[in-house]
Amino acid sequence: MIRKAGILSVFALLAGCGQFSLERPSPEGLSDGQMRPQARPDALDVTVRTPPPTARTVEEFDTTTEEERAAAASVDVGGERSLGTTIVSLGDPARPGFWIETPLVSAPGQGRVLYPATGQSSQVELIPIDGPATAGSRMSLPAMRLVGVPLTGLVEVQVFSGG
Repeated sequence: MIRKAGILSVFALLAGCGQFSLERPSPEGLSDGQMRPQARPDALDVTVRTPPPTARTVEEFDTTTEEERAAAASVDVGGERSLGTTIVSLGDPARPGFWIETPLVSAPGQGRVLYPATGQSSQVELIPIDGPATAGSRMSLPAMRLVGVPLTGLVEVQVFSGG
């Protein structure tokens, strides 16, 4: 009897959930599929576009423009500090922008990743995640494409802060 009452309670709760919406209203002045610019260096201060719900290919998920990729690739190494190396994998492909989630930082900031195999760099937003410094990191689709990291691989990149 108690088991049946518990199951009925769960169904009642679930039925009530349909009355609430978890969707946030669109910020004023932005059309569907756009978000407010995220904190980033002036060269990367762009409107971030989300991929369409029907996105299936790498090109559809990577919503950055040629100009945005050029800005991210422009690197000023003056004043930056090496944070070390980390093994990266592809982060959430639907999350736009140039970023790396890494345990090499304890606070959000701006930085750069360098993929030694290609010699290519990208400015990125440094996002802290829990774990030891030796734990792996997740990098955005646009940043991985810009530096030439294979999207299905696990490779080592160098991470720098500041700049």
